[in-house]
Amino acid sequence: MSQRVLHQQIEGTVVKPFQLPYALYLPPGYEGRGEQRWPVLFFLHGAGERGDDLDLVAVHGPLKQVKEGKEFPFIIVAPQCPENWTWDRSLDELDQLFLETIRNYAVDVERIYLTGLSMGGFGTWHWAVHQPRAFAALVPICGGTWWLMGFPERIAVLKDVPIWAFHGGDDPVVPCKMTEDLVEVLLNLQAPIRFTKYAGVGHDSWTLAYNEPELIPWLLEQRNPSFSFREGGQVE
Repeated sequence: MSQRVLHQQIEGTVVKPFQLPYALYLPPGYEGRGEQRWPVLFFLHGAGERGDDLDLVAVHGPLKQVKEGKEFPFIIVAPQCPENWTWDRSLDELDQLFLETIRNYAVDVERIYLTGLSMGGFGTWHWAVHQPRAFAALVPICGGTWWLMGFPERIAVLKDVPIWAFHGGDDPVVPCKMTEDLVEVLLNLQAPIRFTKYAGVGHDSWTLAYNEPELIPWLLEQRNPSFSFREGGQVE
């Protein structure tokens, strides 16, 4: 190394303001809960629901089912990603939403679940890898990971997390192989993962997935007694 080239380092803290709107569903009986603690489902929407109209987060997924009259026995938190942005670049903001939720609502921290579709499926994998001990179960739908970030190998940190992944076999938007590659890594680690591939189905595999009769009972069976959350790089 030339003596004219010096190795230096800067240290400091970067603080950035942000806004992250979210839709909130509280289950029947929540208001009179007493000391009861409730499971939470975080839902990450797809690319088409980005922007500043919060009603869009109910176009697909669990909140669409709520609009249609379905009731769930858990809290649902559904943030909205800004236009021209992606969930994998919003992990700090999602972390703050996570903390806001467990501080302000009656949350059972051993039963916090994460799901998302399409871009939200990508976000589900990435947020879970970022917080591998925070969620009791994952339901990524027609998602994947961004290869330049060291995946799929990094997915190994989820080897103890129950996962039920879904994808359409004929998806022209997000190739099914993106889920299959992640499932293969986890199966090789003997992880507790289930994979449902819908033959002949295109990108919209979420309608079938969220209507699977076994999905909600399976989800509610999952618990995370080793819950911990990385805040500021530290596991608490």
